[in-house]
Amino acid sequence: MGTRLIEFHIAAAPPPRLDKALSRDVPESEALSRTRLARLIAEGAVRVDGAVATDPKAKVVEGAQVAISVTEAEDSHIGPEDIPLDVVHEDADLIVVNKPAGMVVHPAPGSPSGTLVNALLHHCGDDLSGVGGVKRPGIVHRIDKDTSGLLVVAKSDAAHQGLAAQFEAHSVERYYRAICYGVPDANDPRLRGIKGVSFEPGNIMRLTTQLARHKTDRQKQAVLFHGGRHAVTRARVVESFGTPAALALVECWLETGRTHQIRVHMAHAGHGLVGDPVYGGKRKLAARAFAPETAEAVRAFPRQALHAAVLGFEHPVTGEMLRFEAPLPDDMNTLLDRLRVPLS
Repeated sequence: MGTRLIEFHIAAAPPPRLDKALSRDVPESEALSRTRLARLIAEGAVRVDGAVATDPKAKVVEGAQVAISVTEAEDSHIGPEDIPLDVVHEDADLIVVNKPAGMVVHPAPGSPSGTLVNALLHHCGDDLSGVGGVKRPGIVHRIDKDTSGLLVVAKSDAAHQGLAAQFEAHSVERYYRAICYGVPDANDPRLRGIKGVSFEPGNIMRLTTQLARHKTDRQKQAVLFHGGRHAVTRARVVESFGTPAALALVECWLETGRTHQIRVHMAHAGHGLVGDPVYGGKRKLAARAFAPETAEAVRAFPRQALHAAVLGFEHPVTGEMLRFEAPLPDDMNTLLDRLRVPLS
């Protein structure tokens, strides 16, 4: 495995810590994140004026000569697999894909293969410059196995660091389309009585709670109002269905991005998603709301009816503003077409 030597001098007025000084002054072309630099310091791969520096908090002076030995990115232990991908955008630093429902993003004990990461390792091949010293795609956000839609993945350390910072700052634009039970409405007195639910102008439902792992069911998230992590979801009705209206196509957008956030928030408001196996997506419909075959199609929908439709962010390397849209998948479109058929 080859190594390369990066040499440079510390510029004027350095930060008080070695790791911060290196992060500021290492050539941008080397695409070394602060996390990677901290690891290199710990490994003894950094020399300052000829002496090995292993303390990230050490002081460093202007003009000090730095030499960093960087091992070339090693291959990931995860195997590449030739799985078709719907690539929406790709460049040297990142790739945006439209993930199908049923595909897990990252290998895990229950899903060791057939994942998006396996597919990306095959698709990108030698184009992966290495994230954290390993030739692997940089996963900065995920969508659930049975949720379809847009996902951005880093191909380089610099892109990984920049994208992660945007997700942490909640500056990434993310819009979802979902089919839910009921029709959220500011005039519904039931909703006005649910803690964490409010409405903004334009009949936009705002859900503000804390979320944390459920105490007894570790596969679920639970709504809290003390502890957990802050979570904000907004939703507006795009179209309603049934006589009387019993289902709705809603557009949801995230201010934060927590595990299962839209699914658990909509269920908390009493508007769980059709097909959701975890948060109650098999509710009974009013007997006369739909024709029997339409009601059966709703009952039999095999996954949560949720699609990541819009993804917008600043390119972490070029600074260009990017925005992508993915049309609804066939299964959701087929269900919507059924819901639009009037009762005879």
